Amino acid sequence: MRESLFDGDTRGQFAGHETFPLRLLWLKKAYDAVEGGASLGTFQEQSAIARFGVGRNMAVSMRYWAMASGMIEEADKQLQPTELGALVLSDSGLDPYIERAATVWLVHWAVASNSRFTTTAYYAFNGLAAIEFDPSTLIDELMSVVEARGWRATRGTLKRDVEVFLRSYVRREDNAEDAAESLLSELGLVREARLGGWHEFVRGPKPSLPDGVFAYALADFWRRSGAPTAMTAEQVCYTPGSPGRVFKLDEDSVVTRLMGLEAATGGAWIWTDTAGLRQIQRVGDIDPIECIRNSYPRSVTIAA
Repeated sequence: MRESLFDGDTRGQFAGHETFPLRLLWLKKAYDAVEGGASLGTFQEQSAIARFGVGRNMAVSMRYWAMASGMIEEADKQLQPTELGALVLSDSGLDPYIERAATVWLVHWAVASNSRFTTTAYYAFNGLAAIEFDPSTLIDELMSVVEARGWRATRGTLKRDVEVFLRSYVRREDNAEDAAESLLSELGLVREARLGGWHEFVRGPKPSLPDGVFAYALADFWRRSGAPTAMTAEQVCYTPGSPGRVFKLDEDSVVTRLMGLEAATGGAWIWTDTAGLRQIQRVGDIDPIECIRNSYPRSVTIAA
C-alpha cells in the first residue's frame, strides 16, 4: 500500500539538496536572484559563489529548496518567482525576511504535501503509520517503495536524504549551526524521542499555524484530490497529503478549525454535522491568495 501514496507518473526525488537542510536566509536570496527572470544556470555559474556568498554546492542547494518550497519555478527556460514567492518574499511582500510563523508553515506545506522535490519528507509525514520512527525503518520503507515503483535510488542515497530530512526538522542544540539556521526545525514537528536514534512526530493543535494558512492548504489539498463539493472531517484529518497529516494536527484540532471556516471564508465553506456525518461543504469559491494575506498582520512593516 505504500506505493499507492504516489501518483502513477511520480518519480522519486531523493537528491538535489547537496546534503544541506534549508537555511533561514536562503529563500530571500534565491528570490532576489530570479525576481526579474534569470537563466537556468544562475545558481551553478562561477559567479554564484560571489553572488550568494556561499560555496557552489550550497548555491545549488539554495535553488533546490527555493523550488521545493514553491517560491521560485522554472518556466519558459528560465527561473522566475511564483505568485506565492512574489507575494511573500518581494521587498514589499508580506514577509521578505521570514520573520513570521505563517511563512514557515507555508514552506512546510509545500515540502511535505507534495513528493515532487522532497519525496522523503512527503513519505515521512504521510506514509509512516506510527508516531515514533527510527531512520533505518524510514529507509527500509522508502527502499520498498523505490523497488516497487522501479525508481532509481540506492540505499546510500536514501540514507543521506533521511539524514537531511532529520536535520531539517529536528532542532538539535548540540549542533549550533543547524539549530540556528534550519528553517523548518522552528515548527517543532519532529523531535528526538529516545536513545537509539528514535524520533517522533509532535501532534497537537499547532497554535502558531494561522487559520488562513490552514484554509490555503485545505484548498490546495481539495484541488489535488479532485473531491466533490464536500469533504469529511476524517478525510481532512487522515488522508495522505491532507492538512491533518501534513501539519500533524489531532482530530479535535482539525474539527475546531473546520468549524471556524464558515466565518473565515465569508460563508463559502460551511461546516455541517448531521446524523454523525461531519463534513465541510463548498458552496462558493475562495481566493487562496487572500487566505494567505489574512495570515499576516495588517500592520506588518514593509521593507523599503
